[in-house]
Amino acid sequence: MNSHIDIIERAEKFVKEQLQNDPSGHDWWHIHRVRVMALRMAKKEGGNEFICELASLLHDVADEKLNLSKEAGMNKVMDWLNEYVTDIEIREQVLLIISTMSYNGGHNPPMNTIEGQIVQDADRLDALGAIGIARTFAYGGSKGRLMHIPESTPRGVMSQEEYRSSEGTAIHHFYEKLFKLKDLMNTEYGKLIARQRHEYMKEYVEQFYAEWDAKDDAWNGEQQ
Repeated sequence: MNSHIDIIERAEKFVKEQLQNDPSGHDWWHIHRVRVMALRMAKKEGGNEFICELASLLHDVADEKLNLSKEAGMNKVMDWLNEYVTDIEIREQVLLIISTMSYNGGHNPPMNTIEGQIVQDADRLDALGAIGIARTFAYGGSKGRLMHIPESTPRGVMSQEEYRSSEGTAIHHFYEKLFKLKDLMNTEYGKLIARQRHEYMKEYVEQFYAEWDAKDDAWNGEQQ
């Protein structure tokens, strides 16, 4: 029987093999940040740290954006869990978390375990703040999307299919997803951090528009 330490080490190796060189913001360092945040949150919210850590490590291996389909991604994770995790309950909990944690246009059901809530919050926090901004433009660039088109507008309520097929700009993504995350957090600790990162992103977008239109004034009107 593999120990928890051994399973985590094997999961780290597996994830690095799968995502080490991903250019879209879903690379190993994203996984690492989510894992660290999830463990930090588990200590405050009382979740099972092993389940939080394992689900955090494996969550993007199954991401349908990085696989031929959601089913293909989930099968990849399921095969790995079947090989290295003998506890059926742990396997089922990790798979449930991974299968429902994605934003998915806001259409996934709510998490019903504290571990799922923690991992989902940790992942969403990495889509906010300074790192979230960087990942937004990295993802857009990896898909050949433009930063901004002034005459275009973000979409409102979208179906799951419409959200997945989005060809919008990087700036659209702030309105279609990122600015909504603050109100979708599960845990009190997650909500606190999300509010801080949300405000930072709002300030960034305001500055982006000012610079785009060359209206930012470094001299505050003191020099004519």
